[in-house]
Amino acid sequence: MQNRVNGRIRAREVRVILAASGEQLGVMKLSDAIRKAQEMGLDLVEVAANATPPVCRIVDFGKFKYEAAKHEKEKKNAGSKLKEIKFRVNIDEHDYVTKMRHAEEFLDKGNKVRVQLQFRGREMAHQDLGMKLMERVRNDLTTMANVEMAAKLMGKSVTMTLAPLPSNKRKRHFYSDHDLPPLEDEADDDEDDDDATEEQA
Repeated sequence: MQNRVNGRIRAREVRVILAASGEQLGVMKLSDAIRKAQEMGLDLVEVAANATPPVCRIVDFGKFKYEAAKHEKEKKNAGSKLKEIKFRVNIDEHDYVTKMRHAEEFLDKGNKVRVQLQFRGREMAHQDLGMKLMERVRNDLTTMANVEMAAKLMGKSVTMTLAPLPSNKRKRHFYSDHDLPPLEDEADDDEDDDDATEEQA
């Protein structure tokens, strides 16, 4: 909702709060309230239009907009989690598709996805195959996500982080399979397990 500022406020009288200190200046004529804000080099911003009379704050409007946008962003991110999908270099096609379906499910719910590929033993000699697999994952998910952190080799694993596209731009390739086993029921993650896991961001 757009906040009305200064001369755009329609009420004749407004209840005024000084934002910097939280001090209530009481009910004032709109013209007096605007003059008071201008004397302080600030703006009169309507924050509760439906109140009687409407509530306005004397504040720096630029700073007010910044804080409002920051709060909105934090609210949007509050529900998102960082999910993890693990791969092996020699993963078979069926397992690959199953994991990609899980990845799309996560992204479709607005979660970020961390893709991890673990090298074991002699597999370290095939790092090029690992990077090609990560590239395939990235390409297969381009209609669902942006790369937030590009694939990077750290120790014996390659990690990449994907962030979901806006919901109206997401398009799934690996169709939703409602018979997928819930991840919570999969085997516990240990050193020899490459099942998908999740964690709180």
